[in-house]
Amino acid sequence: MRSRFLLPPWWFAVPALLVYALVVLYPSGAGIVYAFTDWSGIGDFSFVGLHNFTQLWSDDAARGSLLNTMLLTIAIVLVQNGIGLLLALGVHARIRSRALLRVIFFAPAVVSPVMVAFLWKYVYNPEPDAGLNGILGAVGLGGWRHDWLGDPDLALWSVAFMVVWQFAGYSMVIFLAGLESVPDNLHEAAAIDGAGRWQRFRHVTWPLLAPAVTVNVMLSTIGGLKLFDQVYAATGGGPGYASETLSTVLYKQAFVFGNYGYSTAIALVLALFVAAVSLVQIHFLRGREVTIT
Repeated sequence: MRSRFLLPPWWFAVPALLVYALVVLYPSGAGIVYAFTDWSGIGDFSFVGLHNFTQLWSDDAARGSLLNTMLLTIAIVLVQNGIGLLLALGVHARIRSRALLRVIFFAPAVVSPVMVAFLWKYVYNPEPDAGLNGILGAVGLGGWRHDWLGDPDLALWSVAFMVVWQFAGYSMVIFLAGLESVPDNLHEAAAIDGAGRWQRFRHVTWPLLAPAVTVNVMLSTIGGLKLFDQVYAATGGGPGYASETLSTVLYKQAFVFGNYGYSTAIALVLALFVAAVSLVQIHFLRGREVTIT
């Protein structure tokens, strides 16, 4: 009897599997090995055990970047999904311009993150008569002008706002798909029973939006934890370590200081952390999803 794995469909998958092994599996396995070495990117290396991981916890930049990464992720998840839900509720209403508004709100999500970062670097221009500072001065709020990306207390939150501006429309589209799937007869039945608009949202719409919430929270959490492009292009992790994330520290250790072993250790910790947070999230979020029968 011929083995199932010798059937033609499996042979068609072999080229793709080989490419996947070469591009994904081998680099991932090599990275795990290098995380326990002192490899500098060229030449020989020696195994150093857990030294890179202990160094991670004693490195001020790495520990500060871990805190920044957590704060940035929390801000992005809460604000991006909150704004995305409000936008979805707005464009779900029966207004003539809803199709145009959907396109406008979603448009930033298809722009390169690096381009968005450079755009917002202009918006955050520290000059008093340029960008956001110029607008604040023009409307009589000159006292609110700041060096948005140069102030250690504001740089991280300025980056967070930039990310929210770009991807709130992305969350809106997912919430909008969830709203479209809510049966109208449920709203009609609730209205007949005397439920107001807020009560219908709380007891009918919100429970049925649970799958969309799961997807949005998962995507925004993973995106926040591995955020790199916008941070590096806008602030480079500065001023000082004020806006460093684990991804920017990883990049600098590898390509600026040549500590490839240490950088792969950071990458391994980041990957395990993202996986752990994602598994916990999906366990709790999936538990509150409602199935329409």
